[in-house]
Amino acid sequence: MSNNLSFIHTNSLAQALGLHQGELVSLVGGGGKTSLMFRLAQELAAGGKRVISTTTTRILSPSPEESGLVILENDAEALAIQAKEAIGNHRHITLARAYPDADKLKGLLPETMDYLHRLGLADYIINEADGAGCRPLKAPNPTEPVFPTSTTLVVAIVGIEAVGQPLLAENAFRIEYISRLTGLKEGEEITSEAVSLLLTHPEGIIQHSPLVRIIPFINKAGEDQVQQAETLAADILRRRHKYIDRVVFGEVRRPDYHLTVVFPEAGMVHTKTNPCGN
Repeated sequence: MSNNLSFIHTNSLAQALGLHQGELVSLVGGGGKTSLMFRLAQELAAGGKRVISTTTTRILSPSPEESGLVILENDAEALAIQAKEAIGNHRHITLARAYPDADKLKGLLPETMDYLHRLGLADYIINEADGAGCRPLKAPNPTEPVFPTSTTLVVAIVGIEAVGQPLLAENAFRIEYISRLTGLKEGEEITSEAVSLLLTHPEGIIQHSPLVRIIPFINKAGEDQVQQAETLAADILRRRHKYIDRVVFGEVRRPDYHLTVVFPEAGMVHTKTNPCGN
């Protein structure tokens, strides 16, 4: 691995992402977003922070272990009143509009999320901004992701298990868009270079992103995938995207997860952010 990269190891998602008070974090990309959202919310709430988890698409209704309270309300003002009353006691609450079917929550409108952010009801809002059909890799269609304009951080997720697999519907979501962006034909091997392009291309996973920090997150990278994850991180950083100053990899579904934060050589990217946040 290149000596031009530096590494930090941590078991804190907040530190790995360099979170700042008041962030609205939007999660996009492949499977694993919901697990990451609730793990981050639990970590922040355990530290005494007030956290709202939600979506601008649809998510599975959380278990009691994932979120202590779910509030359903279509009216933005009524939702804010209920959230303000509940968040002091529960610390972490999940907000949505309705149950469109038995096990999924219908997400908030982006303008509702902007309204809640302006009110400052929570220390952090975490939003799942698109779906991936449980596949580790995706490219968006023209209508997604759905970002609130007040998003301050975009976390773009891929599953390391996609690398080396054939470009087929069981391994990737919206393969026709992936093919168009990367040049890979259906059935060809998904390469690290193709994934790094999907993570940095303006019509790829980060499509429609506000002009804010973007952090690629390589998920399901356990001890056996470290070298592969480091190679992918290096490929991403080599593309020198203006708003990417680090890549994070790890396996957030593990109860004892450890995260690696990969930083580029000085001058490789253009943003100036606190490496570890607060």
